[in-house]
Amino acid sequence: MKNHSIRHLTIAALLIGMGIVIPMVMPKIVIGPASFTLASHVPVFVAMFFSPAMAIAVALGTTFGFFLTLPPIIALRALSHVVFAVIGAFYLQKHPDILLKNGKPSLLNIKFQSFNLIIGLIHSAVEMAVVVAFYFTGNVPGTAFDGNFYYFLFVLMGIGGLIHSLIDFNLAYFVAGALSKQFDIRSFSKAKGRFIQKQKKAA
Repeated sequence: MKNHSIRHLTIAALLIGMGIVIPMVMPKIVIGPASFTLASHVPVFVAMFFSPAMAIAVALGTTFGFFLTLPPIIALRALSHVVFAVIGAFYLQKHPDILLKNGKPSLLNIKFQSFNLIIGLIHSAVEMAVVVAFYFTGNVPGTAFDGNFYYFLFVLMGIGGLIHSLIDFNLAYFVAGALSKQFDIRSFSKAKGRFIQKQKKAA
């Protein structure tokens, strides 16, 4: 049990480190309050496959990276990731079966992609709420708009944020699925265990 806890702490620390480095080195587009950094959500999404506790820890840890490199509004958007991370991690613990198609991870898995869409909508909605709160607060760095606020909110933050989330979760799923063949990733291990049980019952 002790070794298991140390292992999870080590993995969480590595994911937090990735979350801090990614905003610094990966290409990004910043338009007003909207920031799209490739793979910036991957550490949090990967943590969701392990446990709710790790998802929370990584979401909080990676927020620090955004505070170092970007305006406060974007950092607080990162903090809002705790919401989808907790919801997603708890769901995966109870329904790990959605991760496999015919016993294997697959990007063509409709169940996972449906889950991805729901998480993306939650993700986008919570970040939009942060932007709205900052906008109506006023006089906060990073919240000035040169164009239409609703364009920023619904097109850049809404649709753009959703697409960003969908891409990053697929990247995380691909990486975690590949690693699960060699390492114990809780949700994938549960899914494989259930699949094997179903196969034995059907035999």
